[in-house]
Amino acid sequence: MSPAVIVIVLALGWATITGNFSGLNLLFGAAIGALAVLLLRSAFAPPRALLKLRRIISLALLFLYELMVSAIRVAIIVLTPDLKSALRPAIVAVPLTVKSDAEITLLANLITLTPGTLSVDVSDDRSLLYVHVLTLSTREALIADIASGFETKVKEVFA
Repeated sequence: MSPAVIVIVLALGWATITGNFSGLNLLFGAAIGALAVLLLRSAFAPPRALLKLRRIISLALLFLYELMVSAIRVAIIVLTPDLKSALRPAIVAVPLTVKSDAEITLLANLITLTPGTLSVDVSDDRSLLYVHVLTLSTREALIADIASGFETKVKEVFA
C-alpha cells in the first residue's frame, strides 16, 4: 500500500475515532498520519530503495551542476575574440572502472550531454572511453574529473 493511501486511511480513522468529519479535523488526522508514515518509513519503503533513490538524485544534481558550469565555459570560449587561442581540442583515452554495458552507456551519455565534451568510442575490451574535449588543460585533470565525478556517481547508482 502506498504511503499516500495510508495517510488517507489514517485521517479517516482519526475522524471516525473523534466523531468529527470536518475539514480541519480530517486535515489534522492527515498530519498525524503523515507523521506516523514519516517515522515508520522504513516499514513502507525498503532502505535500499531509498538509498538508490538518493544516489540517483545525487547523480542528477551533479549532472545539472556540470551542465551549467560547462555551458558557461563554452559560452566564454565562443565569445572570446581570438577563438583559435582559446581552443585546445583533444581526444583523450579515459580508463574505465565501470564494466557493465549500462554503466558505460550512462557514463558516455552524461559526458556527451555536457557541453564541450563528446564520447567518441569505447575500446573493444571496454577498458577505455575515448572522449573529445573542446579545451584540454591536462590529460590527468580530465581523467580525474571524470573519475571522481560522473564515474563515481554512476558506480554508486548501479551498486
